[in-house]
Amino acid sequence: MTEAYIIDAVRTPIGKKKGGLSDVHPADLGAHVIKAVVGRTAIDPADVDDVIFGCVDAIGGQAGNIARTAWLAAGYPQHVPGVTVDRQCGSSQQAIHFGAQAILSGTADLIVAGGVQNMSQIPISAAMIVGQQYGFDSPFGGSKGWTERYGSDEVSQFKGAEMIAEKWDVSREELEKWALQSHERAKAAIAAGRFDNEIVPLGDATVDEGPRDTSLEKMATLQPLVEGGRITAAVASQISDGASAVLLASGEAVKKHGLKPRARIHHLSARGDDPIFMLTAPIPATQYALEKAGLTIDDIDLVEINEAFAPVVLAWIKEIGADPAKVNVNGGAIALGHPLGATGTKLMATLLNELERTGGRYGLLTICEGGGTANVTIIERIEA
Repeated sequence: MTEAYIIDAVRTPIGKKKGGLSDVHPADLGAHVIKAVVGRTAIDPADVDDVIFGCVDAIGGQAGNIARTAWLAAGYPQHVPGVTVDRQCGSSQQAIHFGAQAILSGTADLIVAGGVQNMSQIPISAAMIVGQQYGFDSPFGGSKGWTERYGSDEVSQFKGAEMIAEKWDVSREELEKWALQSHERAKAAIAAGRFDNEIVPLGDATVDEGPRDTSLEKMATLQPLVEGGRITAAVASQISDGASAVLLASGEAVKKHGLKPRARIHHLSARGDDPIFMLTAPIPATQYALEKAGLTIDDIDLVEINEAFAPVVLAWIKEIGADPAKVNVNGGAIALGHPLGATGTKLMATLLNELERTGGRYGLLTICEGGGTANVTIIERIEA
């Protein structure tokens, strides 16, 4: 039976807005992690079948197929192609899926999958802002089919987060407690060196820059995004810069190149949900994935669910019945940041290392995505 294996996974430190990675060209950010994963696994880059990278707002330095540009900026062979994926916040997780699917189909043996995002240089929604000069006020306005189905109300992650908090009756205090825990867990993980094996420093950027000293008292002073609402900046993910990459291989490639797999892809899938709520799809996506994989949530040893906003995680925990002690154990995007196109493979690197550290078997990764979709990847650790 054909298998898709994870050989290694790396990431840059996550830089905060205008922080240590803000001046690095996106192609060089991507090239840095590509060179790291190639170097650490000692593969011949000429043997790579494809480079699949996630990126959102592909304009400026992120335009022109950043997967291909980053590979070439790394100095590697021109015959290796590249393709850029945009599934919003889950773009590099989808890159893993596409790479694994190519391997499982027998059409590829070695894939570099990853993602890159420099949000300091190219702000979130920059592509839409540029689109305004062409007469578009939003991606949806002007579409007869969309308007007939969903109306003309605001479509945004902020509105979606607020709607989720209200529907699942998650209080502002609960949201802020989760956010504080995210910072505390992240700082503890950094102090303990839990990210050391996945981070490849770049210049002066050697450690994640996002975690900060905060408290429930400080969070309580912030104004909500909408009057009377529950969402504040304290319970949202941070604007970040970074890149990440994994090397995927077939069983044949493992033997041929003498590689040592760290995990196998046990399951991969994606599902959709209400695009106005936008951020709820990890719930049905996880339910679907567990059923297809023949597992229950109790079989999962560790979970990485992207902390786009705290209510996303807390609503998911309520619906799935997950043990919060297994979820984002080293902190999440509220503390560590969310470099959109790079987050999927960044979280995969963290999940893989934590499974190895704790001796767990199964890890589950899911990310809410613009448009109301979510990917789920379940990996099984391979014992050394």
